[in-house]
Amino acid sequence: MSESSKGTYALVLHLERKEEITVGKLGTVTFPAGYYLYVGSAPGPGGLEARLARHRRRDKKLHWHIDYLLEHAQLVEVWSAATEDKLECLWAQVARELPDSEVTVPGFGSSDCRCPSHLIYLTRKPSYEEFTTKFPMVNGWRADVSKLSVE
Repeated sequence: MSESSKGTYALVLHLERKEEITVGKLGTVTFPAGYYLYVGSAPGPGGLEARLARHRRRDKKLHWHIDYLLEHAQLVEVWSAATEDKLECLWAQVARELPDSEVTVPGFGSSDCRCPSHLIYLTRKPSYEEFTTKFPMVNGWRADVSKLSVE
């Protein structure tokens, strides 16, 4: 992946205990303890590398919904694919189809689309293999999704 590669990513997060978190315009939200899969895209300057580096930083201005959750949750894994295709909503759909997945915060990360949410709650750690197996072909091309463990 080149430094400026645009693409789509999923953050696997773990929240050790139930938390009440104020999330920008969404207001105060109750997040159950467990795992979360957040899907986003990196279309701008710096691409995936810059966006993922920002998500890993602790000292930053809180701008996106995910910034607020990252203040409380541990980042466990990052899944990403360098692509010009806009796959964020498709990945969120695949995440919602994982076993035992649930949308607990409607509108999270999806204020610019019609998806129910780009944050999916799971009681168990989501499986990279299960996710990528469910990932459909897009325009005859299957995304090459890489996995980075950050634990």
